[in-house]
Amino acid sequence: MSFDGLFTHAMVHELDDKLAGGRIMKIHQPYANEIFLIIRHNRQNFPVLLSAHPAFARAQISKIKYTNPQTAPNFAMMLRKHLEGSKLIKIEQVENDRIIRFVTSGRDELGDEEQTTLILEMMGRHSNLFLVDEATQRIIDLIKHVPADQNRVRTLMPGGTYILPPKQNVINPFESLDGLANIILDNPKTNDLAKEIQQHFQGFAHDSANELAHVLQQSGDSLAITTSWLNHFNKPEPELISTDKGVAFTPFNWVTIDGIKAPYESLSELLDAYFAEKSERDRVQQQAVIVLRTVRNELKKNKKKIQKQKNELANADHADEYRVKGELLTTYMSQIKRGMTEIELPNYYDDNRLMKITLSNQIGPSQNAQKYFTKYNKLKNSVKYLYSQIALAQQEVDYFETLLAQIDIASPKDIAEIREELTQEGYLRVQRKKKQKPKVSQPEKFYATDGTLIEVGKNNLQNERLSMKTAAKSDIWLHTKDIPGSHVIIHDNEPTEQTLFEGAMLAAYFSKARESANVPVDYLPVGRLRKPNGSKPGFVIFEGQTTMTVTPEAQLVQKLRQNN
Repeated sequence: MSFDGLFTHAMVHELDDKLAGGRIMKIHQPYANEIFLIIRHNRQNFPVLLSAHPAFARAQISKIKYTNPQTAPNFAMMLRKHLEGSKLIKIEQVENDRIIRFVTSGRDELGDEEQTTLILEMMGRHSNLFLVDEATQRIIDLIKHVPADQNRVRTLMPGGTYILPPKQNVINPFESLDGLANIILDNPKTNDLAKEIQQHFQGFAHDSANELAHVLQQSGDSLAITTSWLNHFNKPEPELISTDKGVAFTPFNWVTIDGIKAPYESLSELLDAYFAEKSERDRVQQQAVIVLRTVRNELKKNKKKIQKQKNELANADHADEYRVKGELLTTYMSQIKRGMTEIELPNYYDDNRLMKITLSNQIGPSQNAQKYFTKYNKLKNSVKYLYSQIALAQQEVDYFETLLAQIDIASPKDIAEIREELTQEGYLRVQRKKKQKPKVSQPEKFYATDGTLIEVGKNNLQNERLSMKTAAKSDIWLHTKDIPGSHVIIHDNEPTEQTLFEGAMLAAYFSKARESANVPVDYLPVGRLRKPNGSKPGFVIFEGQTTMTVTPEAQLVQKLRQNN
C-alpha cells in the first residue's frame, strides 16, 4: 500500500510505543532530504529515519547502513544545536493526515527549558521537515527552503510562522464514520465505492480505499466491518508480498493483493525490506551522476570505435583485388602506354574475363602496378592491427559494462570507490583540492543458513581485495558465467550444498542477470584464480571451474542479509 494517512497512523503508534521517553543522542544528515536521529531508550539505540524524499517520504526505525558526509549540512547543525540531548516527549499524527510531530523537551544555550518540535510532512514532491519552536510556532529551520514566489499559501522559510497545509473537507475515520452507510448504499460498484471513500474520509490513498471497498462486499454490519478493519492499523501484522507486478507492503493481510507473503515483526522492518532497493537506487543515481556520464560516454565511444574498425576490416577483404590488378599490369606491361587512364586486361584468375583497371596518366606502367601492390600490402598489414584494436576496444566495452552493472547494485558508499577507480585508470581527472585518502569500503557480509560467512564485492576495487588479498586460497569463489557481476567468497573450503546454493544465489542477484531465471554461476577454490599483469582491477582468469544454475530471489537475499 501507499504510505498514506492510514499507514502513518499505524507507524506513529509503533514509533511512539518504542521511542517516547527516550533521548536524542546524535543527529546525522547523510542525504539531502533525509535525517537520522539516534534515540536511546530502554538502554537501546534506535536509528530513526525521517525522510522528506519526493518519492520515498516516510518515518521509521531503519537499520540500513549509511555514510555521513565529512561536513555536516547546515540543517543537521541546527538540529544538533536544538535537539541533541533533548527528551522525546511524544510522537503524534495530525488528525489522519501524512503529518507527524516529534515533540521534544530540552535546554537552550542559557540553560532555560525549551520545547521544539520536528514536523515531518509527507506530501510527495512537497514533502518537508520542519524544526519549530513549540511556544511561538516559529520555524527555526527546515530541510527544504521554499521562496515566497513559489508558495504563496504559507511561509516555508526560517523565521516564518508554521501553518499546517490547507485542510480538506474530509472526516477522520478514526474519529467518525458519519456518511459511510449512505456512501455504501449509493455506490454498489466496488470502484465507485472506493472513489467515494477516498473523497469522503481523510488519509485514504487509492489502494487502501480500494481494499476497504472490497472488504465491505462481504455480508454483515458495514460499520462494524469498517471499525474492525481500521482497528487492524492499531495492531498491525506487517507483510511483504511478492506479486507478478513487483513487491508490495501491507500492514496486515489484504484481500486485494495476491502473491508470496513474508511476515515481519514490525512496520519499520517491513519498510527496510521494501525500500532498501528503491531508496538505495535513488541515492546511488544522485551521487553517481559524473561516474555514470563517464562510463556511458566511454562505452559509447568504444562501441563506435569497434563498428568503425569492423567497417575498415570489411574494406580489407578487397585487398586481393589490388594484388590481382598489380599482377595483371605487370604481366601485360607491354600493352600499357604512359598517359592512359584505364585499360581492360584478361584476368587469368577468372577464366580470362576482362577486368577494367584504372590508371594514373601522370606515372608510367611500372609505377601504376607498384601503386596497386602498395595498396594491397597496406590493407593486409592493417588487418592484424585492426583485429588487435577491436580486441582492445571490446575489453574496454566489457570493462565499462561491468562498471554499469556494479553501479546498478552499488550502495552510495560504493560509488566513491568506483569514482576512485576511474580516476586511477585515467578516465576521470584528478581533483586538485585537498588530498584526502579515500575511505576503504568493505564487501557486504551475509551469513548462510548454517552460519557460514559469505562476502560480496560491490565494485572492482572491493572485488580485487576480496578475491586476491583477503580470501584464503581454500575459500570458494563464485561469479556469474560470462555475465558482469560481483565476486562472491564463501569462507569455507567445504561448504554444504545449501551454502553453495546460497552463495550462487548471491552471485546471481548481485549481477547484471538479477532479473533473469536459470543464471549460470561458476565456482572454484580461490587458489585457482590468476590475475594477468597489467589487467584492470577486479579482472581474473581461471580454469577448472564447476557451473551451477540458480534463479535470483530477493527474499532469500534479504534473509541472508538479516542473518548478519
